[in-house]
Amino acid sequence: MYNLATAKEAWADEVSELYKKKISFFIPFDIQSLKAKKSAREDADFKRNEESELILKNINSDDYVVLFDERGSVLDSIQFSKKVENILGSSKKRAIFIIGGAFGVNEEVRKRADLKVALSPMVMNHLMAQAMSLEQIYRAFTIIKKIPYHNI
Repeated sequence: MYNLATAKEAWADEVSELYKKKISFFIPFDIQSLKAKKSAREDADFKRNEESELILKNINSDDYVVLFDERGSVLDSIQFSKKVENILGSSKKRAIFIIGGAFGVNEEVRKRADLKVALSPMVMNHLMAQAMSLEQIYRAFTIIKKIPYHNI
């Protein structure tokens, strides 16, 4: 998972470590915070493009890219688990989950994404988005493996 979060909170680190460990039971999994150069917050286009360029530099052509984006498809947990299962069965080397920066990602990243998923129609900060996406990735694996966790 790649994120561009700049904020740090102890609770978010705990959640990330917990779900990283849980997901790693199923697949090799890591969370990397990509750091763009500091720039003026007012320059949204510059920051969005700089961060998007950083994301694209860290993606290989044989990666399956999932972008968490408020303009993505709204999926329930079962639908998302089916997408994850399809990714696992694909010929792609890695699945890369992306949470963009404060100003989102540019069109180039959106076009590169193989799947765009909305966690909610509401916008949320990166720490919440990461916690929610990690929980849903873990939930997807428990659904795929039929491990009691997801109650229908």
